[in-house]
Amino acid sequence: MSAASALRPDLKPVLVQLLRAAYPHPTFPDGPYERTADKVLTELDADLWHRVVLERGLATLDREALADPHAAAAEEYLRGIAQAEFFRFVRGVAVTTLYDDHEVWDLLGYEGASFDQGGYLHRGFDDLDWLPDPRVAEYDGEPLQLVADHDELPTG
Repeated sequence: MSAASALRPDLKPVLVQLLRAAYPHPTFPDGPYERTADKVLTELDADLWHRVVLERGLATLDREALADPHAAAAEEYLRGIAQAEFFRFVRGVAVTTLYDDHEVWDLLGYEGASFDQGGYLHRGFDDLDWLPDPRVAEYDGEPLQLVADHDELPTG
C-alpha cells in the first residue's frame, strides 16, 4: 500500500484547501490544485517521516482561517505556519508542480518553453499583456565617473 493511499482520504480535500490558500488564483479551477495535491501525496511514498508530519499538520489546520483563500485571515494564518515542517514540505513540492501544470500555463497565458523555437527574442518575449509598461527615463544629470583616474587609485 502506498503512502498516498494510506493517508487518510479525508485529508486530501484539506490539502487542496491549503494549496488554494497558499497559491490563490481566483480563476483556477480545482483540477490543477487536485493534481498538485496528488503529487504531494505521491512524494510521500518515499518518506514515512513526511507522511506522518503531513498527516498531523493537515489534521490540525484551521480550516475556517483558510475558508476564503483570498482573505487577509488566510494569509495571516499561512504566515503563522510558514516554518512548520509539513507546510515547508507541501510548499517545496507544490510551487514547482502547480506552475508546471499545462492547464495553469494556459490560464496564465504562458506559451511554454521557447528554446526549441529559437528563443523568446523574436517570439514575443514582451507580449505579456498583464504586465505594466515599464517606466523608462533617461538620466539628464552630470556624467558619472565610473572608473577612477589612475593617479587617484589607492596605493597600499
